[in-house]
Amino acid sequence: MNYLILLFLALVGAFVGSLSAKPPNIILIVADDLGWKDSAAYGSEFYKTPGIDRLASEGVRFTDAYSANPLCCPTRASILTGQYPGRLKFTSASGHIAQEILNPKQGTTATPDKPAIIPQSRSRLPNEYVTYAELLKDVGYHTAFVGKWHLGRGDYIPENQGFDVVVGGRHHPGPPGGFFAPWPINTIKKVKPGTHISDAITDEALEFIDQNREGPFLLNLWFYDVHAPFQAKPELIDKYEQLVDPNYDQKSPTMGAMIETMDTNIERLLDTLDRLGIRDDTVIIFTSDNGGNMYNQVDGTTPTSNAPFRSGKGNNYEGGVRVPLIVSWPEVSKPGGVSDAIISSVDLYPTILRMAGLAQRPELHIDGVDFTAAIKGEAHDRGPIISDFPHYVPATDNLPNTSVRVGDYKLYRFYYDGENQAHRYELYNLKEDIGESKNLAASMPEKVQALDSIIEAHLKEAGVLVPIKNPRFGSKPVMGWSAMGELDLSREGDVLKVVATGSDPRMVTKPKGKNAGPLRLQFTMRSNSSGGGQVFWTTDKVKAFKGEHSTEFDVKHDGQWHTYSVELPFNGLLKNVRMDPSRGPGAVELENIRLVNSAGQTIHIWN
Repeated sequence: MNYLILLFLALVGAFVGSLSAKPPNIILIVADDLGWKDSAAYGSEFYKTPGIDRLASEGVRFTDAYSANPLCCPTRASILTGQYPGRLKFTSASGHIAQEILNPKQGTTATPDKPAIIPQSRSRLPNEYVTYAELLKDVGYHTAFVGKWHLGRGDYIPENQGFDVVVGGRHHPGPPGGFFAPWPINTIKKVKPGTHISDAITDEALEFIDQNREGPFLLNLWFYDVHAPFQAKPELIDKYEQLVDPNYDQKSPTMGAMIETMDTNIERLLDTLDRLGIRDDTVIIFTSDNGGNMYNQVDGTTPTSNAPFRSGKGNNYEGGVRVPLIVSWPEVSKPGGVSDAIISSVDLYPTILRMAGLAQRPELHIDGVDFTAAIKGEAHDRGPIISDFPHYVPATDNLPNTSVRVGDYKLYRFYYDGENQAHRYELYNLKEDIGESKNLAASMPEKVQALDSIIEAHLKEAGVLVPIKNPRFGSKPVMGWSAMGELDLSREGDVLKVVATGSDPRMVTKPKGKNAGPLRLQFTMRSNSSGGGQVFWTTDKVKAFKGEHSTEFDVKHDGQWHTYSVELPFNGLLKNVRMDPSRGPGAVELENIRLVNSAGQTIHIWN
């Protein structure tokens, strides 16, 4: 009888204890553009990262974790929603642009050198998506978002997605105005000029932790490091200049200094949790939004190296999407553990719910799979992972494609890039060929077909906007110019006739020869269209058409001939020129189009 009473009391005590058990605090740290090998914990010989290394020693380091996209906005949206970017229709880094695109559409045109016409991407994460922050807030979590958001402006901000406290958290693609104070933003406290933004936002993150030490709290600490602009503390740059070794893959002192600043603030975070006595009550997740940057130049080299992986940020190969992932979950994860389980950024959402003791919500995190088993060191197979990146990115040589990884094999479907504009495929065995150098597609057609059927089923089920075949592909330029936007080109004698059929007429050309800047584009034009004109350029250093590498000019739309001279103030060698002769539909005619150098000499003429 006494035994039964004791047993009853023990059961009651356990039940009451389970009711009073407090869910853990959860901190999700997301670095910006930090590659898989950009820390000592993942094999870097150059970067010094005692904070990240310490976190790895306390938790599980995942070797085969992926961002759902090789660019920031789509991956960030996938983390918050548990849905693939293709399903979200948010597939490009467009969260900062002024144009609000909520319902992206299929593209309608492309230049003759592009076999595919790419779709639009959203530029905002709609507020109707329910984030994990909203679910945790509903059960009593104090929530904070600190750092880079880049998922829209106006109403599309963290405050409307479940976060009570917001530091930074606006549309900026990088640190607003640069890494050093002052900053043109009212959601970061004013600090001493010259203060590094990582130090400033970490100060506010630590203040939030201190104020909510009784918990539970959710902290999204999404650093601006190590995104461009490439700026760092001078004393740290000096330090890494002394550490450069020609035998290292990574050689940029500025990047080394940027990574160390972020890492130091991660150490500060860990020290604060220890000091407050809540480290054992706190789950920490550390990851990145995409692979390391391999296309910009800093210190005479690329910002980092993703070797042995192929390519980097902005490209769907392994270097663009394989990312670090460390999970420290006290009493669940094994300290110093290593897991080769395949994980996607969409999986963070359901796993965070599990950490908080909440039920899974598959109707919300449609693509995410809870990977708690892998954190425990148990077997975990989440099934195929998808990365849909339907964009041309000249700077990274990316072609529109969708990839799928199942086990050791990864298949890429390159849209309309094969013979007769059929899809082209690349298949790699990542276990044997981590650098993706040996394409097995021709020798393993059955594997290609099986994996491609997975891609096709996902695209249909998720309603993904995919590229379509470009009927203009391979057509010859007219007087050296190719239609790039909503226009048709023809010639009449020495006159280039342009009929704009939409609001975004564009045409592109590749001048012959090695033409060094600065230059001027001169031409005579008459127009019955509307809006201003703009000329863009690419060079041996500028790989893509961007607004900062362009010159606008006023256009007279009176049907009369007028002469224009547009400055192209670049340095280097000219590669391509793009002209937007107007901003609306209508007819435009051009003649005597020529490039003129600073001495007034004509160096190229289109006739």
